[in-house]
Amino acid sequence: MAHTAPRTMIRAQERTAFRPRRTGRRHPLVATLMALPPAVLLFLLFGGWETVATQASSVGVMLGR
Repeated sequence: MAHTAPRTMIRAQERTAFRPRRTGRRHPLVATLMALPPAVLLFLLFGGWETVATQASSVGVMLGR
């Protein structure tokens, strides 16, 4: 078990040598475009507007509005 740490460090160095990590944040429009298709699918699968209205109402009550 004590011999696994050096190999792990070597593997991590190999990964960063070939694929440098991206820094910064994703643009909000890109994030929206990534989240929109699953959101539409869930919207259609679970009842549409009625479910959205029910959840929004529940969150409003929980927040005290």
